[in-house]
Amino acid sequence: MTTQTPRWFKSSYSSNGGACVEVATNLVTSHDVVPVRDSKNPTGPTLNVPASAFTAFINGVKTEDLGGTP
Repeated sequence: MTTQTPRWFKSSYSSNGGACVEVATNLVTSHDVVPVRDSKNPTGPTLNVPASAFTAFINGVKTEDLGGTP
């Protein structure tokens, strides 16, 4: 089994003084997850979000429909 290292990046919109998250989309194909971490704590814990859930979240952000009540 090959172990891949996450390639972390922040959004190009992240210029808010460090209150950002980083994601590693390079693991979608091999592991079907998108790891997410706090950019201020790169050695801290990561949250492994299923790729389908991450895609739904991104689509919800783009369409401003995150399933909440208006």
